[in-house]
Amino acid sequence: MSELDIQISIEEGAWPSEERLFEMSGRVLGAAADYLRKQEKQPFPKTGAPEVSLVFTNDESIRAINAEWRSQDKPTNVLSFPAFPVTPGKMPGPMLGDIIFAEETLTREAADLGKSFDDHLTHLMVHGFLHLFGYDHMEDEEAEKMEGLETRILAELGLSDPYGDGPEE
Repeated sequence: MSELDIQISIEEGAWPSEERLFEMSGRVLGAAADYLRKQEKQPFPKTGAPEVSLVFTNDESIRAINAEWRSQDKPTNVLSFPAFPVTPGKMPGPMLGDIIFAEETLTREAADLGKSFDDHLTHLMVHGFLHLFGYDHMEDEEAEKMEGLETRILAELGLSDPYGDGPEE
C-alpha cells in the first residue's frame, strides 16, 4: 500500500472516532494511490510521503466554504482543494491538498441511496482524492474518465459501481 501522510481534523458533526477515520482513510486512499501509481502510471514524489489533509465537518461549515470558493451558497458532500495545480499523470507536489467532508449531507445521501455510511464515505474519499490529482467531472469526457477510475478503485476495495443501478455493497 502506498505511503501517504494523512492529517485528520474533526471539526463538527457526528463523525466516527479519529482512530476509525484514520484507519479507513489510510486503507481507502492507500488503495487509490496504489491504483493510480500502477494502472495510470501516476508519479509520486520520491522523497517522503505526500501529505493529504482530511477535514470532517458539518453542512453549515461546508456551505460557507462552498459559497466562498465556488460561489454556491449550499452544502455539498465533499470539496477538494489541490495544494498545487496538477494535471492527471503529472508529478504532484509534496502536499497533495485538502479534502473536506460534510457529515449531514453524507448521511442523508447514504440513506437516500440505500448505502452504508462507510461505503458512501469511501466513495467520496476516492472522489475527493482524484480531484487532488487533477481529475474532474465538468465535461462529459472528463467525467467518464473520473467515474471509471472511481469504479475501478472501489472494486479493488470490494465495493460495487457507485454509478450503476445497484447499491454499493
